[in-house]
Amino acid sequence: MAESCASGIDTGFATLDVVQAAILGGVQGITELLPISSTAHMRLVPYVMGWADPGSAFSAIMQLAALAAVISYFRRDLSSIAKQSVRALQTRDFGHPDIRLLLGMIVATVPIGVAGLALSSTLNACGTVLREPWVIGAASLAMAFLLAAAEILASHHRNVGGSRLRDYLIIGLAQVGALIPGVSRSGSTFTAGMFLGFSREASARLSFLLGLPAITLAGLKELAVLLHAGIDAHAWLILLVGLVTGSLSAFIAIWGLLRFVERLSTWPIIVYRAVMGALILAMVLA
Repeated sequence: MAESCASGIDTGFATLDVVQAAILGGVQGITELLPISSTAHMRLVPYVMGWADPGSAFSAIMQLAALAAVISYFRRDLSSIAKQSVRALQTRDFGHPDIRLLLGMIVATVPIGVAGLALSSTLNACGTVLREPWVIGAASLAMAFLLAAAEILASHHRNVGGSRLRDYLIIGLAQVGALIPGVSRSGSTFTAGMFLGFSREASARLSFLLGLPAITLAGLKELAVLLHAGIDAHAWLILLVGLVTGSLSAFIAIWGLLRFVERLSTWPIIVYRAVMGALILAMVLA
């Protein structure tokens, strides 16, 4: 599909109307926080509907919607982490679980921050090969296989309170894989958590909390780029509509996933990812 560019930045979203933006914002919000790849859906849905590809800039900005949802849903947890961390620092209790989690959020962000800056010109370029459907389909299938392996092999017994800095570093390294469309940031971190022996619910919580800095930095960076690119009022309206619907749908996604993994295994997600990847590859071949 044809793409639009402003100063070399993919701004295909500017060709959407308000209804399309609302729908894609909702899709992005749900799939950003579920381990099913938002990028895959943001390529597949417009393709099926005959709309323009909204582009990588739209997906990056929509991460701010996910940020708002995570902060809103985990506001008590985040408030507790901040307060307990301050108290632990005052008493020099550097082994406190909340101190470890706070440090873990920083440690887990470093790998994707470095890799994202190094590859930014490729990731955000118009027509980048990384947004080709075959890449997204192959990545979806690969992640379905890895999540299935984690479901079968993992012990599922650890909780967030027993996490260590080494765990955060490993999850952070796994998060780098999310730079490849189709892998999914939440999917890579959730799967890594499962391989480390965390329960499904603990893996989901760690995925949400450890992703906060990366989501914030990615969204704000893309916002700064678009401000510099000088997009028009219609484009900003499209982004605003997407952010509103994305925030609401992302909140529902968090609520739904935490309850889902408490009661069931991840096999429905695995099957969904495998079918989606196969469907995308079949469409490419066709």
